[in-house]
Amino acid sequence: MSTTALTEETVPAVTPTSRSAGGGLGRYLVVRFLLIIPTVFILVTLVFLLGRTTGDPITAALGGRLPPAELAARVRAAGYDRPLLVQYGDYLSHLLRGDFGTTISDNRPVTQVLTTYGSATLELTVYALVVALVIGIPLGMVAGYLRDRWPDAVLRVFAILCYATPVFFAGLLLKLVFSTWLGILPVSGRASTSTELTLQLLPNRTGIYLIDAISSGDADAVPDVLRHAVLPAVALGLLTAGIFLRLVRTNIIGTLGMDYVDAARSRGVGELRLVRKHAYRPALIPIITVMGLQIALMLGGAVLTETTFEWRGLGFQLVEYLQARDFVAVQGIVVLLAVIVAVTNFVVDVIAALIDPRIRY
Repeated sequence: MSTTALTEETVPAVTPTSRSAGGGLGRYLVVRFLLIIPTVFILVTLVFLLGRTTGDPITAALGGRLPPAELAARVRAAGYDRPLLVQYGDYLSHLLRGDFGTTISDNRPVTQVLTTYGSATLELTVYALVVALVIGIPLGMVAGYLRDRWPDAVLRVFAILCYATPVFFAGLLLKLVFSTWLGILPVSGRASTSTELTLQLLPNRTGIYLIDAISSGDADAVPDVLRHAVLPAVALGLLTAGIFLRLVRTNIIGTLGMDYVDAARSRGVGELRLVRKHAYRPALIPIITVMGLQIALMLGGAVLTETTFEWRGLGFQLVEYLQARDFVAVQGIVVLLAVIVAVTNFVVDVIAALIDPRIRY
């Protein structure tokens, strides 16, 4: 055999594949990032058009409360008498500059509303996500390990109840049990009045009460904030915990049936160790891949949760602005939530692609 033939035969065939794999990851991430732009654009367009279905925002909010002449003057001053396409172009140009407009009902910049109340929604979403992970993952592992036994049946019913029960109903039930009957947790709000006053006086407030309570140095502030967060976090977190439980259970069962697990079992490895060492990590991959969708679900559920517990976040304000028919404020809040969901899905896609190379293909 010639040296040339030997060299050609011994050249590793995986080199081009390795390069294409790296290129595949890069292309995947670039495509996923670029998809944020049309996604946000479509959502912004839909929000704008839906907000105009009842006419201009000023007439919708103040119609019947002002004399016709003054109402017409306000509509003309705000530019809502121009063609719809011109208004849409003006709206997009202002959005690109970070200008979401001014609320009609309380005459505040929408950006101020977003920064003031957005931190409350962020805090609640993080609490709920922690609850979902703490409840869903361990119980899913138990259900998968005890497949087709009575604990598995009970946990499956529990999972169905979690994601089938409306958030507001779960919130009302939790308030009835733990606040009214047992009296061990606050019924509403983000903190007690004394803690609220303490946090309001902080010079560099973040708006996230737990961080502000820690920085305040008040020994009673942190427990008070956490006690107020328990019920809303559980009400919102259970919605996602049921989904996580079912996903982990299904993947634990699938992994325990793999050949390499059977080989480890034949070597005398215990079932509990198999779950912890071999089935745990593969079961987390679907959790990561659906995390973006679940965060979007939580943001939607936050509207009802914040209203139920008077948690003054974006959801609570969104309901108030809808009741006031202040569509300028509604547009700003919905657009921000859409951007958060789109960016979160991109970050989750990046993490999932780094963990599981099959996803990029």
